Amino acid sequence: MFRAMWIAVLVSNLGGWMQNVGGGVANNVLSSSPVLIAMVQAANTLPVFLLALPAGALADVLGSRKLLLADNLLSLIAVSVLASLTLAGSVSPSYC
Repeated sequence: MFRAMWIAVLVSNLGGWMQNVGGGVANNVLSSSPVLIAMVQAANTLPVFLLALPAGALADVLGSRKLLLADNLLSLIAVSVLASLTLAGSVSPSYC
């Protein structure tokens, strides 16, 4: 059981790391602005900082298995949409 959990966490973390690096590289290719590159890194880490406590409370209420499944499904959908938009050439950096 431990080995299966360890492999699942490793694969999940590798995917997250690849997404972080890919986002930074793609942003660097699209724009060399240091502000935009820093904003990408902040956007990668800020949700963890802001949502860690509420996610823990939600996991206690709903059950961690259901929450993890829903989170991974939502992440899969978001990454798939972003990947298809990037492949279509519709992604560009912009200031909000």
